[in-house]
Amino acid sequence: MNNNGNKIIVTENLKKTYDEDGVPVYAVRGVDLIIEKGEFTSIVGPSGSGKTTFLNIISGLDTPTDGEVWLNGKPLSEMSGRELSDFRRDNIGFIFQAYNLIPVLTVEENIEYIMLLQGIEKEERHKRVLEILADVGLEGFAERVPPKLSGGQQQRVAVARAMVSRPAIILADEPTANLDSETSGGLLDLMRDLNKKTGMTFLFSTHDQIVIDRARRVVTLKDGKIIKDEVRG
Repeated sequence: MNNNGNKIIVTENLKKTYDEDGVPVYAVRGVDLIIEKGEFTSIVGPSGSGKTTFLNIISGLDTPTDGEVWLNGKPLSEMSGRELSDFRRDNIGFIFQAYNLIPVLTVEENIEYIMLLQGIEKEERHKRVLEILADVGLEGFAERVPPKLSGGQQQRVAVARAMVSRPAIILADEPTANLDSETSGGLLDLMRDLNKKTGMTFLFSTHDQIVIDRARRVVTLKDGKIIKDEVRG
């Protein structure tokens, strides 16, 4: 693939078929998509449209039946398991609907975990954690543990954790599913601000109108195919 330097995610004829008791289920059916650096894009569609499967394939958490994914110009299919794991650690930040925080660790320990795996020095880790906590409006929360936080605060910690290692791509799967509408709106406004500030690429899978309304590009999936691709101002 010829990469022009701005294409951060490229999928070509991406397909995923599952076998359910001998019956093929076509989750993703030939998706071609280009996401450029700095985009703030939502993949939308009803349950069963293939959006979560598509996000899992892009991240390397699932493998396609056919087709190829390039991230930052690198084809995922040519990476070994270890290479893919390292690439994911260094290039992709994940935000999940269930937060996936470690309850016995403090907010700071949760946020710094990826940096610990990357071998970043303790002083630098601490500095970055304090900076990102200020960015997400949680100054003074470093020593708290997740069970002592509200759902909205936990998701802000999850956003901080995803972004603190400065990955090129943030993938968010239904990040507002467990939040009320006011909290969801605030969280999305925060992510839009961080997107502008950092230039990181955000890609959501969602059916939440609050997320869709704030996206700058909306790609609609139905039955595993793109049926609409709308760029907004």
